[in-house]
Amino acid sequence: MIIRSAKADDYDALGQLMFNAIHVDPSPYTKTERLAWRRAPHAGAEWYARLEEQHVFIAEDANGPVGFLTLAPDGYVDLAYMLPRGRGRGVFRQLHNCLEDAAQRNGTSRLYTHASLSAEGPFKAMGYRVTEREIVSLNGEQLRRAAMEKSL
Repeated sequence: MIIRSAKADDYDALGQLMFNAIHVDPSPYTKTERLAWRRAPHAGAEWYARLEEQHVFIAEDANGPVGFLTLAPDGYVDLAYMLPRGRGRGVFRQLHNCLEDAAQRNGTSRLYTHASLSAEGPFKAMGYRVTEREIVSLNGEQLRRAAMEKSL
């Protein structure tokens, strides 16, 4: 497994990875909720701009990208997605360790995120705590998630 910083020519593949991770079964979300969350892979200028504003950490195995996490300058973990072949192998932990190291180097004292039901467990395993349970309206569906944070 290789963990590295993503570059612009990775961004379309990361949009596809995110889409695939959302739509894979099993999931705590219904198919309708997952379609409301993401109907098509991210791509294009708006997606590139979003990723360019953050530090993007990507994990790759011999078959290509298996997961990624992003860190905004204020300590917000914006995106955290993992394909099934990366789950249960410590990939999230490896990615998060790189993200946390970068945050500490930048003087960040707190990491925070809005974790999906799928991501809540991995974030808890990294020392995050739930600060609030939320329901977000998205494309006519109500999606449950957790606001979480971790002090550094």
